[in-house]
Order: sequence, then structure tokens, then C-alpha cells
Amino acid sequence: MQPFAEAATQVCPYCGEEVEVDVDPVGASSETYIEDCSVCCRPWTVHVSREEDAVSVSLGRDDD
Repeated sequence: MQPFAEAATQVCPYCGEEVEVDVDPVGASSETYIEDCSVCCRPWTVHVSREEDAVSVSLGRDDD
């Protein structure tokens, strides 16, 4: 049985709105991917880090 995705609350680096990013609790120790903001549709760079049971998420601007 696969674990459910967790929702991480973040702030969009473009529009400043609070958004939820769904993240799988298991996977590579770190990953980076592009996802569009559900509010302003601008592309973020999503950085995910996993260490034991902790998952850390941060958003960056795609144009940085």
C-alpha cells in the first residue's frame, strides 16, 4: 500500500498567496521539479528534502 501525499502549506513567491503543495512522504532524499501556482499560474521551482520521517518543502521563482 502506497502512503498518501502530504499537503505542505507554502507562500507563492510571485503572488504571495498561501498555497498547498502535495508531496509524497517517501521518495528520493531530495528532488526539484516545476509546478504552476494554482492562484496566479506562474511556475515555481519546488524543492523537496526528505530525512527519516521529516519532509521539507520550499518554493523558488522559476526566473531566479
